[in-house]
Amino acid sequence: MSAESITVSDVAAVKAVRQFNRFYTRRIGALDPYLGSDMSLTDVRVLYELAHREQAVASEIAKDLGLDGGYLSRILRRFEGAGWLVRETHPRDARQSLLRLTEAGHAAFAPLQQKSRDEANALLAPLSAPQQRRLIDAMHTVQALIEPEAHAPARPGTAVLRDPQPGDIGWVVQQHGEIYAREYGWSSEFEALVAEIAGEFLRKFQPEWEHCWMAELNGERVGAVFLVRKSPTVAQLRLLILAPRARGLGLGARLTDECIAFARRKGYKKMVLWTNSCLLAARGIYAARGFELVKSEPYEGFGQQLVGETWELKL
Repeated sequence: MSAESITVSDVAAVKAVRQFNRFYTRRIGALDPYLGSDMSLTDVRVLYELAHREQAVASEIAKDLGLDGGYLSRILRRFEGAGWLVRETHPRDARQSLLRLTEAGHAAFAPLQQKSRDEANALLAPLSAPQQRRLIDAMHTVQALIEPEAHAPARPGTAVLRDPQPGDIGWVVQQHGEIYAREYGWSSEFEALVAEIAGEFLRKFQPEWEHCWMAELNGERVGAVFLVRKSPTVAQLRLLILAPRARGLGLGARLTDECIAFARRKGYKKMVLWTNSCLLAARGIYAARGFELVKSEPYEGFGQQLVGETWELKL
C-alpha cells in the first residue's frame, strides 16, 4: 500500500496498533524475565522451546523462531558447554539430532519461567474473574486474527507431562467447577467435592504409592489426573480433566496410560475409578484400555439426575 492510498481509517488503525504495542510492552514487563541474567531474549526463547518440546530438533526451532541456522547453532553450542543440553540420535532421521535439556538446563530455565508466570499473575490479580475471562478471550481473538495457524490446536508432540507445582491443585479444582457447570449444568456441590478430594490428596499424599500428572501445552496447564492408594493392592484413578482446547490430542488417553503404568510398577493388582454415564469421552478412554463397568447406579447429585459408574481394571 502506497502512502498516497492510506485512508484516514488506515492511519487510525496503524496508530491504534502502535499505541497498544507500547502499552502492552510496558505493562507486561516483556524484558523482565531475562533482566539480571547474562542471557539475551533469543537465548531465553530457545531455552523455552527446548524445555517445552518433547522432541526438539534444531531445524524446527530455527523455523518457528525465525532464526538463522548458524546463529542458533552457536546458542546451542553455548548451552552444551554450560552442561544444559545434550544431543541424542534421532530415531527416524539419522541426519538430525534430538535436543534435550539436562537437569542443569531445566534448573537454569525454571527461575526465568517462574518470573514470567509471576508477572502474568500480577497483571491479572487486580481483575475480577469475569474481567480476566474477557481479557483472555480478547487475547485469543487477537491471536486468531493475526496468526490463525498459531491459534489452531497444538499438536500432541508439544504436550508435556510434569509433576504438580504450587497452585496446580487449585487449578484442577477451578477447571472442574467451570467445565462441569458450563457443559453439564452441575452445581457448585461438585466443585466442593473436587476440592475435598484434592485437599485430601495434598494432606495425605504418599509419594511412594501415589502420583499426580499435570499436562501442559506451550507452557500452559491443560490437564491433570491423580492416582491414589485405595488399599495395598488397589489403586484409584481420580479427577481426570482436560481443558477444552486440549481435547482431541490424545492427552486424556496419555494421562490414563501414565496412571496404569505407574500402578503396575508399584505392584497394584487392580485399578478402580468412579465416573458418570454422561461422560462419554472419558468412558471411551477407559473401555479402550480394558476397564470394565462393574456397577451402575442412578442418583441425584450436583443438581442433576445422574448415573454413577464404577469401572475396574485387573493389572
